[in-house]
Amino acid sequence: MPAATSCGDPPADGAWTHDVRIALLVLTYNWPEALARVLSSAAKQTRPPDEILVADDGSGPDTAACIAAFAATTCIPVRHLWQDDLGFRAARCRNLGISASGADYIVMIDGDMLLHPHFIEDHARFARPGTFLQGGRIRSTAAATAGLLAGARPVFAPWSRADFRAFDGIRRHYAFRAPWLARWKANAASGGRVMSCNMSAWRADLVRVNGFDEGMVGYGAEDRELAARLANAGVRRRALKWAALAVHLEHATRAQDDVDAPDLPNNRRYEATRRDRLIWCERGIADHVAA
Repeated sequence: MPAATSCGDPPADGAWTHDVRIALLVLTYNWPEALARVLSSAAKQTRPPDEILVADDGSGPDTAACIAAFAATTCIPVRHLWQDDLGFRAARCRNLGISASGADYIVMIDGDMLLHPHFIEDHARFARPGTFLQGGRIRSTAAATAGLLAGARPVFAPWSRADFRAFDGIRRHYAFRAPWLARWKANAASGGRVMSCNMSAWRADLVRVNGFDEGMVGYGAEDRELAARLANAGVRRRALKWAALAVHLEHATRAQDDVDAPDLPNNRRYEATRRDRLIWCERGIADHVAA
């Protein structure tokens, strides 16, 4: 399948061209109602992804049926990559998707993120060699989430029904799309929290560091640890603000009370990566044949 085309021309200062193939990698676990809405938003992009990879961390048959139903409605190739439910194994699950992809560039989201119509276009617009992109999320309230699951349209604006005080959500003044402001922010010193619910990177860079560390099981830090190894390999982080917007559907979390507690095993592994300036993890993409 030829690469999808974008609405409008790529930015004059960008590295992106129409020949770059882009994959959307969606992580999911046993929430087909949300996944259906997420996939619907992925199908309505101004720059469609060239493939959609649903990385499934052990969901039941309802999720498989959801994915099959969506695949029947779109010309975008859709692949369902399933692994046994042996606990929270997001690192391995994403690696399955990355290793199976034939794309040049991987855009990663979680299966609870409703995408702005320009979401993929924005990731493509700001992609540069030697960098990866980190976006944010508008954290919908529980009441607004119920409406969104029932079919309401997400609101990408400072007045949307969201928790803008959440430590892992974006601030109110970032909750609208403004590409000219986004270009300025992407070129500034990047800040904010690394989150693989809205993140993108060149597949070659992910393969070079062996992807996510599959030794990290349970909730948290696998995305920050990957970002640390990318940085150690010379791949710089760029911030996506006022672009690549997505509304996060509120739900119960498997996160610990303090996800940054230094005694958590994943956080200890993350700190070791930073301290020792590691680039390669022992268990990663290389363990999967298609890598």
